Amino acid sequence: MYEANPIFVQPDREDVRVWRYMDFTKFVSLIESRCLYFTRADKFDDPFEGSWPKINIDALHLPFPDITQETQEAYIASMKSMNQNFPKFHAINCWHMNEHESAAMWKLYLKSNEGIAIQSTYRKLRESIIDDETIHLGVVKYIDYEKEWIDTTNNFLSPFAHKRKSFEHEREVRALLTKFPTSKDGINISQETIAHGVKIRVNVELLIEKIYVAPSAPGWLSGLVNSVSERYGYKFEVVHSKLDEQPVF
Repeated sequence: MYEANPIFVQPDREDVRVWRYMDFTKFVSLIESRCLYFTRADKFDDPFEGSWPKINIDALHLPFPDITQETQEAYIASMKSMNQNFPKFHAINCWHMNEHESAAMWKLYLKSNEGIAIQSTYRKLRESIIDDETIHLGVVKYIDYEKEWIDTTNNFLSPFAHKRKSFEHEREVRALLTKFPTSKDGINISQETIAHGVKIRVNVELLIEKIYVAPSAPGWLSGLVNSVSERYGYKFEVVHSKLDEQPVF
């Protein structure tokens, strides 16, 4: 279920459109399983997922007047180990916030021309989450990891609400799941709670507002999307993208 978290910025309008670009097989998996797939944070291409900026790391090395150097070094080593392992206990599902289709997103996320985009709204995405797991949701903030810092004083999830400015074009809305391994002594970072990802149950009928077929896709794909959707008991509006249309002179 959705649970608000102060680290995540909320959009100005709840009815802003959000998009998830995927290939056809992932679409079939979504409507068959009625689940969104959350990928473990360290499985993304960006190695900075869940990491701290340079200023945060440098702050760990500032001298603490009330403790010995040996104690501080042990603390730094412990924090380094925790930070390195932290991403594997979190899983993420990403959406693109935009009122219109994005030609860049089509190119970035599709491996072939047989792709589709799920169009929803921020509100519908949030309300469609019906899983028992706690899910946080919000807009990613983009910062300079060399010059800016993340306030992690009161919230250990803060690194997952930030990305580097080089990814700003993604305009990401992020859903986040946390699964810590627990023991009688607290968190055991040697255990693994997420192998690669987690399926989270959603109300598919509420989630999907429209389905867009990739502009470069063959004409038959729209019919196939319709046919497969109806086979699973859904009736969605399917739109073949016109981004590749030729201009009129």
